[in-house]
Amino acid sequence: MTRASHKIERVMSLSRRRLFALLPAIGLTAPRARAQFPGFGKKKPKEKPTRSVKGQVMDEAEDGLRAVVQLKNTKTLAVKSFHTNDNGDFYFHGLDLNVDYELKAIAVGKESKTRTISTFDERTELIYNFKLKSVS
Repeated sequence: MTRASHKIERVMSLSRRRLFALLPAIGLTAPRARAQFPGFGKKKPKEKPTRSVKGQVMDEAEDGLRAVVQLKNTKTLAVKSFHTNDNGDFYFHGLDLNVDYELKAIAVGKESKTRTISTFDERTELIYNFKLKSVS
């Protein structure tokens, strides 16, 4: 072994000793860090994927129409309503992928057919456009 390689080996040996000397100290501080910061070292729970639905409500001339879009949860029967803007745009978000929904649009004297959003449809962003016809 040459003198230079012997010197490098000695420095490496000292570095390893220092590292092993520090390991118990590091191990003792980790529980303190967990006590001070309850979330320390824990993995964040994965957020459940959700679905969103957007679209536009139009009249027979395909112009944007102010209307109410209703979203019905078929499991709980809860109904959410959204008033469209002047262009007829609507948006629902945070919908559970494991629930079927029914979607329809209503305006004064006009109504759309009910559309079903199925759990079998695995897309997370859906687009539904409605063309409202006069109710007879």
